[in-house]
Amino acid sequence: MNKDLLLEIGTEEVPAHFMPGILQQIADTAKKVFTDLRISYEDIRTVGTPRRMTLLMKGLNVKQADIQSENKGPSVKIAFDAQGNPTKACEGFARGQKVDVKTLEVRAGYVYAIVHEKGRNTEELLQEVLPNLINGLNFPKNMHWADLDMKFVRPIRWIVALFDDAVIDFTVANVSSGRISRGHRFLSQGDFSITRAADYEALLKEQFVIVDQTIRRSMIRRQIEELAAAKGGKADITEELLEEVVFLVEYPTALCGSFSEKYLLLPPETVITPMREHQRYFPVLAADGKLMPLFITVRNGGSEHLETVQHGNERVLRARLDDAQFFFDEDRKVKLVDRLEKLKTVVFQEGLGSVYDKTTRLEKLAAFLGKSIGASSVEIETSVRAAKLAKADLVSGMVCEFTELQGVMGREYALLEGETKATAAAIYEHYLPRFAGDVLPPSTAGRIVSIADKIDNIVATFSRGLIPTGSQDPFALRRQALGLVNILIDAKYTIPLADFVNYSMDLFGITDAEARSKILLAVADFLRLRIKNVLADAKIRYDIADAVISGGVFDVYSVYLKAKALSLEIDKEPMGRAIQAFVRVTNLAKKASTISMNVALFTLMEEKALYQAYASTASAVESLVDGQDYSGAIDALMDLTTPIDVFFAGVMVMDKDETIKNNRLALLKSILELISQVADFSKIV
Repeated sequence: MNKDLLLEIGTEEVPAHFMPGILQQIADTAKKVFTDLRISYEDIRTVGTPRRMTLLMKGLNVKQADIQSENKGPSVKIAFDAQGNPTKACEGFARGQKVDVKTLEVRAGYVYAIVHEKGRNTEELLQEVLPNLINGLNFPKNMHWADLDMKFVRPIRWIVALFDDAVIDFTVANVSSGRISRGHRFLSQGDFSITRAADYEALLKEQFVIVDQTIRRSMIRRQIEELAAAKGGKADITEELLEEVVFLVEYPTALCGSFSEKYLLLPPETVITPMREHQRYFPVLAADGKLMPLFITVRNGGSEHLETVQHGNERVLRARLDDAQFFFDEDRKVKLVDRLEKLKTVVFQEGLGSVYDKTTRLEKLAAFLGKSIGASSVEIETSVRAAKLAKADLVSGMVCEFTELQGVMGREYALLEGETKATAAAIYEHYLPRFAGDVLPPSTAGRIVSIADKIDNIVATFSRGLIPTGSQDPFALRRQALGLVNILIDAKYTIPLADFVNYSMDLFGITDAEARSKILLAVADFLRLRIKNVLADAKIRYDIADAVISGGVFDVYSVYLKAKALSLEIDKEPMGRAIQAFVRVTNLAKKASTISMNVALFTLMEEKALYQAYASTASAVESLVDGQDYSGAIDALMDLTTPIDVFFAGVMVMDKDETIKNNRLALLKSILELISQVADFSKIV
């Protein structure tokens, strides 16, 4: 027989961005718990609103499955004495298995305990499982309340726990479970009783709570799109804002407001940012993509008194846009280049000077990088100019008020002040990517300044010993390093990042050789993990990633190309045999101290053949590697497979004659160095 389970944890309003993770955590925990307990179920869902997180399980078995296990114990010699009586070891084993020692069975020289475990009633187990599930939840931030030791995301106010129509009794944080839930804070009649778990969602709807977030999401999207279409426009709906709004309301009703067209003369981002980031409004765009003087918001309630709500939202937005207008007008009075002096008053990082100092470093780094990638003189000039102005908008009134607009306002002010479009674009692009999945800088100048900025930040922070560990990453260096890797791959830049890091340390005045070496190694380790993440996202096997990264990480694009090439070649029939041959070379070559060979000492046919194969292959492989044709290089290396196999079959490498032995090891080491230009094949599983 099966029954439905309902667990509703009622709280004060939970931050919207916490909710998706919380609901996923509850679902994952419940799946594991009930699987481990051998309690089957038909379906599991988690739903929630700002005031509740709910576990719904359909068709939960009323009883654990019975199990029978055969557990191996000590050998017969240890289990019984000379008279055939059980020893203390035997009795201890039986006691541990909770069986009578007389029931132990002897098989193949060992004793076995046949354990029969009868399943317990699910309802009985739920009294233990549900409070443990609640107490075991983890949150980005916790709260204490009253005089309790309990920590939770927000204070718990009620708990509903039903197994069909039966209440599962337990207490958490001085709140006893029951069947009483709460409806919408303003629209419902308050508390109400739930008779059966299956009635939960329908009863909540009667109390003006749409508890299923997927239904709320579709309702909100539909209402927003219909309102925008009715006004002749299209709502600009971002998934991030939509999800946040979903978890801000329990009963959504969208409404449309307007603002004065005079604000449309402002750069669009200065209007959209206060709407979206500060007020959680959805902008409305015309057919040509231009902003309309409209916004759509979602209230947590019904359709009564919508005009009053609309006017209230319009007043709030008007105040925000008045601020934007004021700051924009004031900022226009001072050019970006004239703001550079003020950057001297803004600290970059403790002990590392001001943002003005950073700006001067960025100019030099941009020029250095531009030459490294072979950029044109115009592109280098543009990137240096953009680097000079990149941080100037940080001391503008608009960015001080709306920090999300850094880079955006730099671009807009640069255009208004007569800077080239390429320079203005690079000022904006140097912050890209701003988050996972964000666009990468599309222009050469934008890429140059973005790479320069990220390297400068990484070297600066590492020089202070503040390397991100665990969850601690106050300067968002992981995101910046990941962005750096993605830019290099996307732009197909083959550049010696180690030289760039060293030049950055020169600009910071880091002269101590040991300190420089530590920073360089730390940056390499840091990039290694980011590259592995990028390769994993590209569906590259972990062992292939390890194999190509072993040769170094500072030429990021080459590492990426090697990984892609090896992924394509790995499943080819000859590859398995080649890898075995390369691994044998690797194992012995580690014992070599030099690659210096005396060809005259190769007297055996097998070693002569291997040397000739190496000599003819080496130039081809090196040429292919220089041209980044790693698939071709791998194919060329596979030609060494047979000569290597024949060599090991017919030659004793570790000869008694030291000279002959070292000469053969030098040959293997030379082959290893050639192979290592592509990958460390010993890492391949």
